[in-house]
Amino acid sequence: MIHFADVNFIAALVAALSGFAIGSLWYGPLFQKPWMQLSGMTKEKGAEANMAVTFGLAYVLNFIAAVGIAMLMGPHRGMHLGMHAGLAASVFFVVTALGVIYLFEQRPLKLFFINAGYQMVNFTVMGLILGVWP
Repeated sequence: MIHFADVNFIAALVAALSGFAIGSLWYGPLFQKPWMQLSGMTKEKGAEANMAVTFGLAYVLNFIAAVGIAMLMGPHRGMHLGMHAGLAASVFFVVTALGVIYLFEQRPLKLFFINAGYQMVNFTVMGLILGVWP
């Protein structure tokens, strides 16, 4: 049985921050041009968004994901378990769910790989942080 008592909420708060560091690289120097082209995002459109709301909600959602990964790990800790739990959660739940949406929306396969790849790296790093946190 998985319990909230098994979750280190401080570690989950920190793990949730990792998505911003990864995202700044992923959607910045690594894949910014193809992501913007394939998603239809422009710098002007991005400037119109309320970034405080966008980043605040992104943090909350990453925190919920981190808590979920911690619950999957249970009371056990360790680098390998954390990374495996994060990677498994991303592959078996997030990537497959994104895949279904992309199929029905007929979105480009390259965009799927960019977004799914980010989530796989993000969840794996969150799992790593949760796994090694004392």
